[in-house]
Parts: sequence; structure tokens; C-alpha cells
Amino acid sequence: MLNLPNILSIARIIIVPLFIILLIDHRFGGALLIFMAAAVSDAVDGLLARLLHQRTVLGSYLDPVADKLLSASSFITLAILNILPGWLAVIVISRDVIISLGIMILFLTSHPFEIKPSLASKLTTVFQLLTVAFALFSKYASPIPLLVNFLIWGTTLTTVISGLQYIVKGIRLFNQEKP
Repeated sequence: MLNLPNILSIARIIIVPLFIILLIDHRFGGALLIFMAAAVSDAVDGLLARLLHQRTVLGSYLDPVADKLLSASSFITLAILNILPGWLAVIVISRDVIISLGIMILFLTSHPFEIKPSLASKLTTVFQLLTVAFALFSKYASPIPLLVNFLIWGTTLTTVISGLQYIVKGIRLFNQEKP
């Protein structure tokens, strides 16, 4: 079912190439605006889906796909441009790939599961969003080294912790008897 929350998720997917093009062209102001609009629409689409009782199966796939595409393109492109460390991009992308593979394995082996983000996962999202936003913003203002390091290491720590939580949860689900 195509509803407003799903349209917002589709819009986030569609703007990813524009975001990458702006980054490659060193148009960081435009990239920052696109990124912030995407971050806000991510929060809004989830809120609308709950408030308007418009949660759909399509939305449960579109929303995380849009999130992963924006996150991956942000960290990869900013690493290529030497704005964020390459190792950070590897950690962020690896976590997402591991989670996606785990979901695919559980699905293919008919293990029931519910995708529900943990507190660590939500904190990871906040750190990742702030890291990308501040990296883009710092192209206009003098970066504050202590804040930059805090965001990079906070993103690293929360990404690793939430990734490990998902791995443990996935192993537990896989080891449970199928109904």
C-alpha cells in the first residue's frame, strides 16, 4: 500500500544519488540540506505511520532500505573525500551488512523474528547522523577537534555494540526451535 510514510521513504531512496553527486562536486551546503531533510523525513515517516495507523509491510522494507542507502553512501563518499576516516566507513557498512545477512538467513531458514531496534541501535543512528551532519557542516566552520573525535569514537563504539547485540540476538533466534 502506497501511503504518505511510504512515499517519504521512497523519496529518501530517490535523493541518495543527488546527495552523492553534491558531495562529489564539493557542494557540501546542498548535501547537508539534502541529508538533514532525509534525516527529518526518516523521523516523520515513522511517526506518521504510527499516528495514522499506516504501518505496512512495504514500509517495513522501504524504511530500512532508505536508511541503509543514505548511511552507506554518506560514510563511503565522505571517506573517499577524506572527510571521515575510511575505517569508520568500514565499521558502519560492515554492521549493516552483517545485520542484513542475519535477517536474510533467518528468513530463508523460516525462523520467525521481529525487527525491533534496541536502545544501542537507536543511539547508533543518532551518532551516525550527527557525525555525517557535523562532517558536512565542518566544511563551512572550523571543526572542533574534541567534538569531531567524540562523534567519530561515539559512532564507532555504538556501532560495534549494537552490531554485537544484533549478532547475539540473531544467534539466539537461529538456535531456537522453529514452530
